[in-house]
Amino acid sequence: MKVNDNILLIEDDDIDIMTVRRALKDLGAANPLDYVTNGEEGLKFLRDKTNIRPQLILLDLNMPRMNGIEFLVEMKADPALSAIPVVVLTTSKEEVDRIASFSNNVAGYMVKPVDYVQFVEVMRVIRNYWLCCEESIK
Repeated sequence: MKVNDNILLIEDDDIDIMTVRRALKDLGAANPLDYVTNGEEGLKFLRDKTNIRPQLILLDLNMPRMNGIEFLVEMKADPALSAIPVVVLTTSKEEVDRIASFSNNVAGYMVKPVDYVQFVEVMRVIRNYWLCCEESIK
């Protein structure tokens, strides 16, 4: 992921959206961040040709209308979207959610910590991983 690559956040909690924005800013990440509040909106955003295709999706699982697992099933079944890496960023510690996520080919599964400093560290891990992967591909 390059510094200017877009990130799509699929999250229904306004505080978590602000927290992700703030954490990326605190890390010095200049990546444009788009967000939608549920899986249906996420699919609509991704299929809209006027939107810039994100290079990474951060996905919450517990959302109204279409939850994260339902989104993953539909997204990964779409050949035009299936290669976009998805990192689940959720409060769920349920093993069934973790298994369902990895069964749908997520690139990572991170449990959101309550503490902001720990949250920034989670975001640092995600960002560093994608920066590292980009360098190894070159």
